[in-house]
Parts: sequence; C-alpha cells; structure tokens
Amino acid sequence: MQNTRQKPRVVILGAGFGGLTAAKKLADFASVTVVDRHNFQTFLPLLYQVSTAGLAADHVAHPIRGALRKTDVQFQMGSPVSIDHDKKSLTLDNKQVLDFDYLVVALGSANTDFGIPGVVEHALGMKSVHEATTIRAKVMRSFEELCSNQNDSVFSISVIGGGPTGVEMAGAFAELVRGPLKNDQARAAERIQINLIEAGPRVLPMFSNKLSEHAKADLEKLDVKVYTNTAVKEIKADSIATQDGKTIESEITIWAAGVRGEPAASILNLPIVNTRIDVEKTLQVKKYPHIFAIGDVAGFTGKDGRFLPMVAPVAMQQGRWVAKQIKRLSTQQELKPFKYVDKGSMATIGRHKAIVEVKKFRLVGIPAWFAWLFLHLFYLLGGRNKIGTIADWTWNYVTFDRGNRHIMDSV
Repeated sequence: MQNTRQKPRVVILGAGFGGLTAAKKLADFASVTVVDRHNFQTFLPLLYQVSTAGLAADHVAHPIRGALRKTDVQFQMGSPVSIDHDKKSLTLDNKQVLDFDYLVVALGSANTDFGIPGVVEHALGMKSVHEATTIRAKVMRSFEELCSNQNDSVFSISVIGGGPTGVEMAGAFAELVRGPLKNDQARAAERIQINLIEAGPRVLPMFSNKLSEHAKADLEKLDVKVYTNTAVKEIKADSIATQDGKTIESEITIWAAGVRGEPAASILNLPIVNTRIDVEKTLQVKKYPHIFAIGDVAGFTGKDGRFLPMVAPVAMQQGRWVAKQIKRLSTQQELKPFKYVDKGSMATIGRHKAIVEVKKFRLVGIPAWFAWLFLHLFYLLGGRNKIGTIADWTWNYVTFDRGNRHIMDSV
C-alpha cells in the first residue's frame, strides 16, 4: 500500500465548483491541499436572491472545511503570491510555502468593465456575498427614502447585462417591488422602475430566439423595461449614457454585463489569453505541464473556437476530468483531451416563470420553474443551507413576502 509521501502532492487554488470537485475526486489517491482567500464557498447562482431579499446571505455560503470534512484534503486560507517552477512550490500571502507535484488553478472570475467609464465608480458588482448584501441595503435604504418622500419622483434600478444573471436579477427585483414592497408602502413601490439593458439584439442570447423572446415577454409582464441593442457608453452617479445618445435615469446601477478570468492568475506569471490562462486541450497550462487550469480562469476553446462559458457545469466537468488526468500522469499514462458535454441551460424570470433548453428539448413556465428550483437546490452545499433555502423559498411562495429585507451594511 502507498504511504502518504508516495502520493502525488496536489495544490488546488480556489474552492469554487471546479476546485472542490477536483479536490474530492483526487482525495483517494493524492495528498491534496486547497487554497482559497475565503474560508467558505459562495454558491454564485443564487447570489442574486440575496441582493433581492429572497434568501439570507448565509444560505449561499458554506464552510470549505465542512465541505471537505469526510476527506483527507487539507485547507489553507490565503492568496497566491508567486510560483517557483524549478522547486515546484507556491508561496502564499501569509508566508506559507506549499510544495507540489501538480498545481490546479481554479481561481474563478471577476467582473470586467470593458473600459466603460464609471463602471468601477458607480456600478455595483455581483461576485460576492458582500456585494450582494450591499445591493440589498442600498435598494432597501432607497425604498425607505421613497416612503418618506411625498413627491411623485420615479426611482430607477438598472441591471446592465441580459445574460442569465441579469435576467434573473431584474425579474427578482420586479417581484420584490410588486409583492413585499407594495405591501409595505404601495405609493413608494409604484414609483420604482426596473430596467434591464442589453447591448445585443436580445436577452439570453445563449438560448433559442423563441425562448429568448419568451423570457423578454415574461419580464415585461413584470413591468421590467427591457432595452436591447443598447450599448452603454458611460455610467454616472444617477444615470446611464448609451452609445446612441440616450440617457437612462438610474439611481442604482448593477453590473452583470461580463466577467473576466480572475486577475490573481496574472500574479503567477502564467501565459494569459484574453484574461484567461492559456491551456492545451489537456487543460495543462502551456509550457507548464505540471500545472492545470480549470473553470472560469481556463482559456479552453470548444468546437466552435470560442472559450467555454463561465458556468458551474464547465468547472465541475473539468474538475472531475483533471483528477482523472493527474491519476494517469502519476501512473505514467498518456493524457487525453478534455471534451465538454453541454447539458443545457436554464434561467428563471420569476414566480412560475422559467425557461430550460437541452439541445432541441425546451421547457417553459411552471415545469421549467420547478426544474430550476430542484437543480439549484441539488447543487447547493450543506444540509443547513438546503433546509434554510427551502424554508425561505416556501415562505416567499406562500406569503408573497420576503423576510430578508434587512439593511445591514456599515452605513
């Protein structure tokens, strides 16, 4: 039997979907250490529900050590500072030095502003629990100000980006306004306008035209004003300037228009292509066969020549695959090229409103909505989080209320 020192030493940077999947698959035959700057994993697909008061913040976060408890995987909290390729060692910002035989970079993604002025200064991102609770606090504080204000001014919330995150967030905000806020103070709620702004010709462009139009119609039924073919030129403190010369009033602007590979990857001096780490078809980093990159940070192109989408299924498939390839390397077997299996896409627009597309199979309405609920609950980490999420969703559904309308920022 192998002893621990004979096992390949694997360090994984990032405890997201890809990193944790790889760690669990590697645990049986490798000595694994996971490194992350947080001690918890954030379930990003439900983060927008925190910002729209649908879920408590702690329901989308799960302790990394808890996720790894039944394995021999070690955890180190910290961020990478440098790699010594000759010695195969990684230095963290807390001065820890980790030796490895194989390194898996799974650092995820960060918001990108595409060089548009005002995004950093005036728009709110959606990549962390802190950002989600900041959005919620700002929206609820603005609502309280509306309740105290007796004039007829309109307050606008704009979501920039018509992908799944933007569509789901716009729909959730609309339901928050039409339900709980209207019950709290109808006159104030009536003066809130939700905008969704998309530079392309349609929302949810990864879906078929028919489903895209269906989603747009569902949003408009919720009184969301959908702007398509509307490229943003500049974001200001209380408005958005578009490339065609329009001005859209927007007291709160949320940026869901795009992401890039996590900038921390560039600190490691690995080859970068369009903000992602340049990889071979085997997911090995070019020029560094002992290093792999997976998930959002990996610059892997599919059959169409485009980078794979920055979604959880890609990261999880790559995490499982890399574990198999490291096992092959440790037994001196030849590596195989990674092949992504697209299992479809889904998005929810609101209560009983969702779309699902798996190749030519399409589902809309209530069945799609329940499919979306089940799948997200299935992948959510932790029994406590699952129970809490079910409780919140049940309460929201039965009462048309949202009990997480707290203003809990530092202001």
